[in-house]
Amino acid sequence: MRIARCVTSVCVAVLGLASSALAQTTVTINQPKTQVVYATVRGGTYANKNLSTLLETRASDNPEYERRALLKFDTQNGVPSGSAVSSAILTMTVKSGSADATRRIGVYQVTQSFTETEVTWQVRKTSTSWTSAGGDLGSQVAMQAVGNTAGTKVSFDVTSIVKAAVAGQLGSSRYTRIALVDLDASTADSYRAYYTPDDANTSVRPVLKVTYGGSATASTTSSSTPSTSTTTSSTLRVLQYNTHHGGYGTDGVWDVTRLMKVVAKANPDVVSLNEVEYNDGYSHGGDDLALYLSTLKQLTGHTWYGKFVVGSGASSGIGNAILSKTPFDTTSHYQLSHGRAVLHAAITVNGRTINFFSTHLDANSTSYRLEEIGELTTYARGFSEQRIICGDFNAWPGSTENSTMKQSYSDSWAVAKAAGTGISAPDNPDGDTRNSRIDYVYDSHGAGDLVLKSVQVIDTRDSNGVMPSDHRPVLAIFGVK
Repeated sequence: MRIARCVTSVCVAVLGLASSALAQTTVTINQPKTQVVYATVRGGTYANKNLSTLLETRASDNPEYERRALLKFDTQNGVPSGSAVSSAILTMTVKSGSADATRRIGVYQVTQSFTETEVTWQVRKTSTSWTSAGGDLGSQVAMQAVGNTAGTKVSFDVTSIVKAAVAGQLGSSRYTRIALVDLDASTADSYRAYYTPDDANTSVRPVLKVTYGGSATASTTSSSTPSTSTTTSSTLRVLQYNTHHGGYGTDGVWDVTRLMKVVAKANPDVVSLNEVEYNDGYSHGGDDLALYLSTLKQLTGHTWYGKFVVGSGASSGIGNAILSKTPFDTTSHYQLSHGRAVLHAAITVNGRTINFFSTHLDANSTSYRLEEIGELTTYARGFSEQRIICGDFNAWPGSTENSTMKQSYSDSWAVAKAAGTGISAPDNPDGDTRNSRIDYVYDSHGAGDLVLKSVQVIDTRDSNGVMPSDHRPVLAIFGVK
């Protein structure tokens, strides 16, 4: 499996003071046996051996060397049932590592319970096999680059899974079960060992810090600044917009305010933006995302949150951004082939986790785009339903690229058009976004809690026919069950 090297990203939140009637409490969960249990599972000749004194990861094409680290935290007794979890951070400390300077380590939900002193690569407890050897893994909830120097600390934002566990959404118990998995390519130098909960030095033990308030359904927040990432709205408004190098209109003028007025008028809950620029000539050496967030704050009176990734993996340049009216549960990104990337963010809407993706595929080559779509859809499958993929695909509706996406995802404009709820200007009956229809909002076939209501290709022309970008934005409105 091909996973991204570490790329530079910029995450900006325009901060405001949330009002809440309920005090916040932070608990530290790190006591061995009573609060956290652990083990390593390993393949090959170790597949039936219990390794309950180790926490190790390694990627290998040879099962003999592959390792995954399992942890189970007692959020059932550590966090009151029904609490509104606003933050959960897992911190690990590296004990030793082989030659690779960094490795991409992903945190996954473990969907089945396991017994610390019995679990192996093959079984989760004596005589009870995993459904899939190596552990029954659910969605990926976080990802970080982990160094090889002893004493290195790395923190993972696992708010989404802890929130679900505390809410009783992960099965019969409210424990938080996770696996650490090396996501990079197989090498002999991918080994990482981590200090365990049994270490005498408490400062290096794995620790889960959870911040929560009162009842998840009883808390109150101001209308302009949410205190958590959850919204109880049953409607999700999704906007896809290629900004044309950050906001250069069809008149050649760079005007961020003009661009953001289009976004604000559409009143989206979450936004996918392409051709966002950072620290380059197009952005005049500045940060487009920071400008977008501050401008939207001025236009709407609402605090917005954002995440950005450079498409090529460089430290500056063109990339994708996701904006949200509510804080993200978690974010990650993945480097595609040919200098492209996909950005991911999870948000909670009406009690449902929505996994949202933004991408921009190659402009010139069908074969490149198909390769990128294969990588994109494989990456997205690592996240749970409900999934929405947005972006500039640089491919027409009748293309092989669109047909390939529709094997697992619905083309929302096409669905809405057929249902009579596809809206566009009278002189644009096919919903073209730039010459043809190349900007898409796709929702996965398994997203049973998302119900498409309508899709609009927004006409952004002013009285002189000038648009803030050379693309038209797409607004898809979903009901969330």
